[in-house]
Amino acid sequence: MDLIPAPQVVLLDEGGRRFAFGPQPLLDAGPGTGTTARWLRRELAAATGWELPAATAGVSAQLRLRIDPDVEGDRGPESYRLDIGPDGAELTGASAAGLFWGAQTLRQLLGPDAYRRAPLPGRAWNLPYASVVDGPRFGWRGMMLDVARHFMPKDGVLRYIDLLAAHKLNVLHLHLTDDQGWRIEIKRHPRLTEVGGWRPRSRWGHRASPLWNETPHGGYYTQDDIREIVAYAAERHVRVVPEIDVPGHSQAAIAAYPELGNTDVVDTAALGVWDDWGITENVLAPTEAVLRFYEGVFEELLELFPVEVSPFVHVGGDECPKTQWKASAVAQERIRELGVDGEDGLQSWFVRHFDGWLTARGRRLIGWDEILEGGLAEGAAVSSWRGYAGGIAAAEAGHDVVMCPEQQVYLDHRQAGGPDEPMPIGYVRSLEDVYRFEPVPPKLSPEAAARVLGAQANVWTEVMENQDRVDYQVFPRLVAFAEVVWSWQPEPAERDFAWFEGRMAAHYARLAAQGVDYRPPGGPLPRQRRPGVRGRSIDGAPPNV
Repeated sequence: MDLIPAPQVVLLDEGGRRFAFGPQPLLDAGPGTGTTARWLRRELAAATGWELPAATAGVSAQLRLRIDPDVEGDRGPESYRLDIGPDGAELTGASAAGLFWGAQTLRQLLGPDAYRRAPLPGRAWNLPYASVVDGPRFGWRGMMLDVARHFMPKDGVLRYIDLLAAHKLNVLHLHLTDDQGWRIEIKRHPRLTEVGGWRPRSRWGHRASPLWNETPHGGYYTQDDIREIVAYAAERHVRVVPEIDVPGHSQAAIAAYPELGNTDVVDTAALGVWDDWGITENVLAPTEAVLRFYEGVFEELLELFPVEVSPFVHVGGDECPKTQWKASAVAQERIRELGVDGEDGLQSWFVRHFDGWLTARGRRLIGWDEILEGGLAEGAAVSSWRGYAGGIAAAEAGHDVVMCPEQQVYLDHRQAGGPDEPMPIGYVRSLEDVYRFEPVPPKLSPEAAARVLGAQANVWTEVMENQDRVDYQVFPRLVAFAEVVWSWQPEPAERDFAWFEGRMAAHYARLAAQGVDYRPPGGPLPRQRRPGVRGRSIDGAPPNV
């Protein structure tokens, strides 16, 4: 079977028998299975022409859905069992989520054409006699999508939710704000999107490139757009983690509301939304007024992202230059008032304030690993991006961790060393490199290892100007990542990449049927190249830090 991610247990009929569906199969959806039943009727109907009417009493259905919390023992709440035989297919999930992941397996077994939006003439539909028993290794299986540097319209985000779900990934981390744009409507502060949502131009390529795209860039999600995204994700058992960056990466907000910046050292009224990449020194002022402003932002955010879909809220907390605080009399007076350890202590105070604020409202703060500096409250979690070290320190200190080291799973990094890679960034991270990524460092104690919630691949979009470029950088490497975080794997060096690569031969057809503009195994197509646009390649193997 060419299933991806690889299931824990697959038992195939030795005779190679297959079950052939009739022209209009019946669907028997047991209690609690309604979400998956609706999804099957909508998605499979498009590809097959089936209506999947409900089975009536005494009539055998060719597709049967059940929920049984005890299905196959201790594989966890997202586990499932799929049995296919002479009377059709029965899918049992330990929960609604497990059932949905099993439906993804069922769709893969139907073949690549099951991903199309209209039936192909003469297509017959059948399944191999088999039993599949499966459940995920990690509970956090995610992708971070940066929509701040280059805006992705709402339909593109919905499409990526479907692509995540198709690979049994269950977290979408939306990077909604940065120096280059503010992408979520906040009704009490309308200038955040009216001004902060647009920049006059964009650097074309890496920040060292002399080229510019002079077309203004921008866009944002209305609050109704966000509600739609969150509901769409919830129906597919994908959690959405919103990120509002504080106190750095905030120039777009300061351009909209200059009083948020360090006005005693910078003419913040003259600032615009930043049109370049990198790290700007324009950061938030450490004042009570700024805290109240962002509390208002987070109040609206929590209404849009219900706790059952978004228990975590990401506050960034990374890459905050201290130059302006060192020069600011206001910041220095705040340091003395608080009794904190200089400017680093001031940043920690900023993050800890929102840690307590979110905890009081039933949410959990998560931030990049810089938030460890100065200490964290008990419930806060860490996204370990600068390597493994931050995650190791956090886990050993009793904090939950999401592993996303830039040297391993930053998908803006180039996929090969050839000259045709478009805008090549960072280290070479090939499909095989990602397949050998291990989220749990061996040096962790067993107690600390249990703190690793899972991992996510991060997609920073400075050099990804549209959906096709995002597709090229993300796929097929996200497929390898999905197997890493779902399937129970041997040690990285012992993983059978040739087996995975063989299964990918079938999976490329699934991606093509979904319209994914992936990087072909032989290298970029001519239209996928960006000749003459400078990147920033780093030679050699990435450090294991």
